[in-house]
Amino acid sequence: MASIDFEHVEKVYPGGTQALYDCSLSVADGELLVLVGPSGCGKSTLLRLLAGLEAPTRGAIRIDGRVVNDESPKERNVAMVFQDYALYPHMTVRENLAFPLRMKRLARDDVAHRVEKTAELLELAPLLDRLPRQLSGGQRQRVAMGRALVREPAAFLLDEPLSNLDAKLRGQVRAEIETLQRRTGATMLYVTHDQVEAMTLGDRVAVLHEGRLQQVAKPRALYEQPANVFVAGFVGSPPMNLFAARVATDANGRPALAIASTLLALPDALLEAAAKHDGATLTAGVRPESLALVAPDARDALPARVEHVELLGHETLVHLRVAGELQWVARTPGMESHARDEAVGLHLAPESLHLFTPQGPRLPC
Repeated sequence: MASIDFEHVEKVYPGGTQALYDCSLSVADGELLVLVGPSGCGKSTLLRLLAGLEAPTRGAIRIDGRVVNDESPKERNVAMVFQDYALYPHMTVRENLAFPLRMKRLARDDVAHRVEKTAELLELAPLLDRLPRQLSGGQRQRVAMGRALVREPAAFLLDEPLSNLDAKLRGQVRAEIETLQRRTGATMLYVTHDQVEAMTLGDRVAVLHEGRLQQVAKPRALYEQPANVFVAGFVGSPPMNLFAARVATDANGRPALAIASTLLALPDALLEAAAKHDGATLTAGVRPESLALVAPDARDALPARVEHVELLGHETLVHLRVAGELQWVARTPGMESHARDEAVGLHLAPESLHLFTPQGPRLPC
């Protein structure tokens, strides 16, 4: 397999639309890196640039240290897997797997050996003589993966490969892709808008927004230490509760956050950074699972009213109006019953708070 490097890559389309800005990103040999972001953020453009389907306006793209800007897609030896499978409907699974090898004019025995090996790896052997219409969505996706794998490419590029599958199949095929990557040690660049896929699949996750790389980190670090307001609000389901809060001083002279008439204590790690913004309004954030519902008259509790409850079996999502105006979501384990417009209190531990500057970066920075 191979390493991949984007060095200060930019893409401007005819007409002046800029899809990528100064993007520098490295994918290690054998790594599965997930590109995630909302529609139109530039993630598919990045994949197409690597595949050679688009040319960068500026910057260099390297595969195993070799600059490939001027190489054709064929010369780059990367394989793409699309969301629509792109299988030939009149060919059997065996013929679909063999097709890219026959285009390379490999010997018949070599083609047969590679097809059998790939079919065994992906548990497709019993399906080799079936047509695509006789397969389930998950099986068709495995054939699409197999057609890429049989070529023994330097890297796999997967563009929203699970978006056409239902929820149950997505979970199944996601697990199969992860297993395949571990077995083969393949370098994979995986594009999705689904953060569940991103957080469960990726060795690392790269978040893009409006053509700019926001953060690249391991899934846990991305969740626990978002680099800025956008990442904090995008990663997580439900996302982090974000709200404006003024930096004030409590009775002991320590920096605190003022929300309506309530002062929230800050963790020691944020005191110095918050003190530099005394009197200023910052963006604060707290994850839904860090909120505890308590009695409305509990000490240091934020006043809130229940607006809507989602009973999901393993957990309950309680939608709340906080301090009369803020819209928050609290996640509680199990099944909890709350009446609409019920008065409750919200308690959050200081260490669960995140602070962001008005420009967006996380404090301390």
